[in-house]
Amino acid sequence: MINKEQTHTLVRRALRLGATDAGAISPADIAVDNKLADLCNADPGCEHYGLAPGCPPHVSGPAGFRQWIKKSAAAIVVRIDVPTAALFSDQRREIMQLLHETVAGVESKAVEIGFVGSQAFAGGSCKQIFCHDQPDCPVLSGQGKCRHPQSARPSMSGFGIDVARLMQSAGWSVEKAAPENAADAQSMSWVAGLVLAVP
Repeated sequence: MINKEQTHTLVRRALRLGATDAGAISPADIAVDNKLADLCNADPGCEHYGLAPGCPPHVSGPAGFRQWIKKSAAAIVVRIDVPTAALFSDQRREIMQLLHETVAGVESKAVEIGFVGSQAFAGGSCKQIFCHDQPDCPVLSGQGKCRHPQSARPSMSGFGIDVARLMQSAGWSVEKAAPENAADAQSMSWVAGLVLAVP
């Protein structure tokens, strides 16, 4: 079980680390769809497929995530609002890095307060975000350990997490700006992450 004080501690950590908003939901309210995970390798598929240990086919997918849900005491949903122009520019990598670092920080705090099996998830491939200038991932090549173990977290996509429904469960708008809105200086969008607090 997780109490309100512990929940508030995790939400506050997310906000301190850079989240625009954060909230706790029941793990049972997280929607998982196998078809969403399948999109990672569907035609044309994700250009980062198979390049990172946090992406398919190197993750346990929807089946593994459902097992995590069963063990979780709470789920902390994290949202970072960003200008659409920034999200679809060369600033995107920096934005996604902040997202990964934020959920990783919440995960660390969850472990610190007793939820030692906690796991964070974010958007995007950690290879593209953290090691874009490296030829390969040392974990997958067998040449060494992760270069960014304190920050890089698995991508939500590979687990079939329905991010739109995740936003709804947290009580937030699911409207997300498209690339064609990038020229509008007033247009805002968001990126999201998730932390499962597991005892």
